[in-house]
Amino acid sequence: MAKRDYYEVLGVPKEASKDDIKKAYRKLAIQYHPDRNPGNKEAEEKFKEATEAYEVLSDDHKKSAYDQFGFAGVEGMAGEGHNWSNFRGFEDIFGGGDFSSIFDTIFGGGFGGFNGGRGGGRSGPRSGANLRYDIEIPFKDAVFGTKVEVQYSRSEACPSCGGGGAAAGSGRKTCPVCEGAGQIRQSSGFFSMASTCHNCHGEGTIIEHPCKECGGAGTRKKRQKVQITIPSGIENGKRLVVPRQGDAGPNGGPPGDLYVFIRVASHEYFERQNADLYCAVPVSITQASLGAEIHVHTLDDKTIKVKIPPGVQNGKLLRINGEGVPLAGRRGSLYIKVMVQIPAKLSRRGRELMEELSRVEGENANPRPIPLADLER
Repeated sequence: MAKRDYYEVLGVPKEASKDDIKKAYRKLAIQYHPDRNPGNKEAEEKFKEATEAYEVLSDDHKKSAYDQFGFAGVEGMAGEGHNWSNFRGFEDIFGGGDFSSIFDTIFGGGFGGFNGGRGGGRSGPRSGANLRYDIEIPFKDAVFGTKVEVQYSRSEACPSCGGGGAAAGSGRKTCPVCEGAGQIRQSSGFFSMASTCHNCHGEGTIIEHPCKECGGAGTRKKRQKVQITIPSGIENGKRLVVPRQGDAGPNGGPPGDLYVFIRVASHEYFERQNADLYCAVPVSITQASLGAEIHVHTLDDKTIKVKIPPGVQNGKLLRINGEGVPLAGRRGSLYIKVMVQIPAKLSRRGRELMEELSRVEGENANPRPIPLADLER
């Protein structure tokens, strides 16, 4: 599914202030947060979409790049392998604490202790982080599609403890420091400050006997290979989503997704505009003057016959239907630009013939400028 404009996602105009952007995001985040919509995939996607939009529009540098260049201006701000799309929840994006305390920190409170109905820390299963992989493919593969194999590292659930982090026969117990809240509150006069519990790191529970294989992490790193199908007609800068091939989720949660970003290499002879291909072909003065039939090699290694009309001018585009990019069930066109070649050096006989042609046809020693409109044709 195509990405929506970030301003459209948050429902704010382009000239919206930071305050307006924050308020719009807060409303959407409360509505679609996964803790309020357990198991609702559509709500989770809307939450991710709103969070991504807020991350860009709340940052002056990213917002400026997005306003100038659109998605292309902000996609390159994360390197290969970076967990750019780690939208598991506010804990991962804004750094610890439960749902209520995070909103209090970001938006100035006013949520009355709401924490999504969990009643404490965040020790339950959560979705894993999404991963990013950048790949460059040849121009021809982007036009006609292909299959590529990518290799990368991801976290997978520990086979010994099943992702729970506890040794066999043991489990988790309530954190004795925060008593399951996942955070510690300290009062000073009229103010109450909340911080993530240092003992359980906001989980609300601790593992008594950690799994020996993973050390209690519940996950382990693994190199894996995944085959990606590149559809025909894919454009430079597009991304493909491979579901459930990201990092395994904490505490046995489902894995995130793998996002594959496509860079298309340039071609020596061909260029692309939407569904059409362009190339340039040299013809001689006699071919251009008298007309000819030439053979042209296409991008898919075919040889086609192309008729050069008599009197064709240098730079003229000849259109060949059905030899362009396969896109949406049809193929675009191939445009061939005629490049008339002027001999750098003539033989003695060739010079005699050219001089004779000049006498027969006559030469205009005082030419008038050509209208620009004629040049465009």
